[in-house]
Amino acid sequence: MRQPNVLLVTLDQWRGDCLSVARHPSVSTPNLDRLAADGVRFASHFAQTAPCGPSRASLLTGTYQHVHRSVLNGTPLDNRFTNVALEARSAGYDPVLFGHTDTTVDPRTVPAADPRLETYEGALPGFRVGLHLPEHRESWYRWLESRGHDVSDRKRFLRPRDDVPVPDGRGASWPPAPFDADETETAFLVGEVIDEIGRLEVSGDPWFIHASIYRPHPPFTVPAPWHDLVDPATVPQPIVDDAGRHAFLDAARSMGVYRPPVAELDVRQVRATYYGMMGEVDAQVGRLLGALDDFGATDDTVVLVTSDHGEMLGDHSLMSKLGFYDEAFHIPLIIRAPGFLGEKVAGRVVDGFTENVDVMPTLLDLIGSQVPRQCQGQSLRPFLDGSVGEGAVPDNWRAAVHWEFDFRAWAGSESLRGVPGHLCNLAVHRDHQGKYVHFAGLPNLFFDLVNDPNEQDLYTDHLQMSRYAAALLDWRMATDEQDLSDHLAVPGGMIVLGG
Repeated sequence: MRQPNVLLVTLDQWRGDCLSVARHPSVSTPNLDRLAADGVRFASHFAQTAPCGPSRASLLTGTYQHVHRSVLNGTPLDNRFTNVALEARSAGYDPVLFGHTDTTVDPRTVPAADPRLETYEGALPGFRVGLHLPEHRESWYRWLESRGHDVSDRKRFLRPRDDVPVPDGRGASWPPAPFDADETETAFLVGEVIDEIGRLEVSGDPWFIHASIYRPHPPFTVPAPWHDLVDPATVPQPIVDDAGRHAFLDAARSMGVYRPPVAELDVRQVRATYYGMMGEVDAQVGRLLGALDDFGATDDTVVLVTSDHGEMLGDHSLMSKLGFYDEAFHIPLIIRAPGFLGEKVAGRVVDGFTENVDVMPTLLDLIGSQVPRQCQGQSLRPFLDGSVGEGAVPDNWRAAVHWEFDFRAWAGSESLRGVPGHLCNLAVHRDHQGKYVHFAGLPNLFFDLVNDPNEQDLYTDHLQMSRYAAALLDWRMATDEQDLSDHLAVPGGMIVLGG
């Protein structure tokens, strides 16, 4: 069998509940819905950390944060780790990146004056960069300029127009962006990807493309007609906590980046704008999938769509991505693998827990490449080829998900006074019944997800907390790095225990 093409798509800051196929009341995602109908949707999929750089380190190396230790945007990724691009390259592909991976180079591998040491927005080793689109967006601005826009004031493209009156019933983020729907960052990137696929299809060789789409990451603005797609009066109300205070939440809410707008209408409008941004991205995903059809490449291409993390969106009086709430870590995962889909598997929804560390081993498995020992996730192929029945999971599959969040950058804030930076971190053990949050330097938390699915009340059932704490410790001990741990020097040479 010919090696498949691979199209790995990440949608930045996309919440897992925000798909119309998942029955979200305000979101319209017909193209992602169609992809799910042709493939498999993993409904209980979670990211391993936030923000973007650390999360993508887990996604692209298949390792948990306590192993790769890239904990902040700008924390270097240790050069000892392989990654999905390097492994695909070893398997004969020429992996191409469009967008960003937010990888900071290991400083031990480059000269002290290397400019890559000044940014968190480097490219993951192993990728040939087809389009670098970091936050400065310079290539997008040059493209807009070629289409007749005056780009001397670049910041105006990142905020709603100020010459359009806001009508009654709409909030501050309602006005459209000052460019057309076919001129978004996503439209620009997708156009570049389609051009590359056209070139690659001429050769007839299998290809590997990572399309890293920046939206619906803030700023919260989108052009017409998407800016008015959703009436803010109809969006779900933000979740309000009755849980009282916790030093971590106090610290987060004291910083502007994590605070929602003050006015209720503006909060609702931000939510509506976010959903409109999702509609715009979905339309461009549809354009990309349509190009596969046009090139005759659909039946030869594995398409995997996921995200790096979610968005609080005003829930629990928080914005952005942080902490321990599901809104920031529950993300979508859809896989369409035409050559691997078993009979009657298309359209299946998997409720078993999956994680972003599963993405690298899954893709390597599907291209016929050996999965490195480094990878701590598991291939999802059994869900794709029908090896497990509907509603079932493979033997010894995980019964819980885990993620971590490092907030050492907050050390010294009033709420965290006296807590050293290296103790400003948390780890989560979440199953279908409950969620335990262990802090290194603060009181621990527990949520009863059966009786309190929105995590509005804190519970102090010490017996339950001790059970979950033990399970978290089991996970942590079982996921320590193992690359050399099983090797043993003996007369005659190195052996691998259990190998």
